[in-house]
Amino acid sequence: MAKHNELGKKGEQLAVDFLLKNGYDIIERNYRFDKAEVDIMAKQKDILAIIEVKTRSTTDFGNPQDFVKPKQIQRLVKAVDHYVNENSLDVEVRFDIIAIVKEKEGFNIEHLENAFYHF
Repeated sequence: MAKHNELGKKGEQLAVDFLLKNGYDIIERNYRFDKAEVDIMAKQKDILAIIEVKTRSTTDFGNPQDFVKPKQIQRLVKAVDHYVNENSLDVEVRFDIIAIVKEKEGFNIEHLENAFYHF
């Protein structure tokens, strides 16, 4: 497996651990619909948090969250809309980003709630 793929998988697991520690229940991981892949769907109370995980080994080229592009957001919204309707869910949906940067002694994890509204 390529190093960037390994880092991405490690980042997703760190994000899951972070969410569990903060009171979220993990509903789905790597949910696919059409051309979209939702990294993590997690529930906290009656909010369905859609989590896009971005992991980078450095911020030399920008922060991880800067790499979520409008087309990707459109695909995620479409996939989540399908998931919510398919499962007849009555929940508030929130789109978050968990930005992870590898540091010398571990990882820096930042949880950006309602992240898509910041674009």
